[in-house]
Amino acid sequence: MRVIETEAKSIMVASKLPDADFVLNPYTGCAFGCSYCYASFMGKYVGEPVEAWGEYVYVKTNAVELARQEVESKLSAKGDATLLLSSVTDPYQGVESKYRITRGILEVLADARWPGTVGILTKSPLVTRDIDVISRLPRPSVGMTVTTTDDEISRWLEVRAPKATARLRALRQLSDAGLPTYAFVGPLLPHFRWQPELLDSLFREIAEAGVRDIYVEHINLKAYIRSRLEPRLANEPPEVQQSYVAARRDDHRTALTVMVESLRTKYGLGLRLDEVLYHEAGVARAAVKTAPPEVRSDAPLKDKGPREQPA
Repeated sequence: MRVIETEAKSIMVASKLPDADFVLNPYTGCAFGCSYCYASFMGKYVGEPVEAWGEYVYVKTNAVELARQEVESKLSAKGDATLLLSSVTDPYQGVESKYRITRGILEVLADARWPGTVGILTKSPLVTRDIDVISRLPRPSVGMTVTTTDDEISRWLEVRAPKATARLRALRQLSDAGLPTYAFVGPLLPHFRWQPELLDSLFREIAEAGVRDIYVEHINLKAYIRSRLEPRLANEPPEVQQSYVAARRDDHRTALTVMVESLRTKYGLGLRLDEVLYHEAGVARAAVKTAPPEVRSDAPLKDKGPREQPA
């Protein structure tokens, strides 16, 4: 793992995300190296190839000072803006233990009493270290990406990320501390379509962790992402490889969306943005509204096709 210290020109970047006005990324690159990560395209901005994703982290050493300057100016211009840490990196990957840049940015926001929602999205239980600072924010929201309850599957595709079970425990700790939490089920693993009991287990454990809201997103299989996924799939059984092909079809996504709708209702989970996201084709509207009869929530799924893999 290469760690490179660098300086950024700005830290609060205007966002096109539907629920964030600005994003703050303390790092470029991510040591977790998840095989399905769409953010691998970020390498081009620091001269790194897509295939090197997970092998480098560029640390923005001046990020806290930039945040102090930019928060002050943004407060006067648009003080109720929503912020997200982070959109193309994990703010609590390993280097955060040393550099504490994410914590520093949160301290700036807490001191400024930033009135808009400050969202945090991570795969790391390290976020619990900062419960004291996060609790000082007027409107915090802490999200944990959880794609499976199976640590073996998680380790296969989320190569160096913390175990899924550790993330669920962290969600419980955050919820017990009184912080608003959510789970990001993204990507929605393709094999859930043929193993609905595993998706049921995931939603149940999310609810048991005290979470009341989820984001859900279908796997993004653009060419640059497939170039990193395919080596991971090469030694898997044919049915696993075929399942990733199926994941690119509309009928597959529609069936999964219907399952999500049924399970989130079963476990009392709110679906943020009111839809299962699909970024290859923009934002996909909830497929429940357009699902053909054979995959509506009141009809049993009859497809016994091959399994698929995590995103």
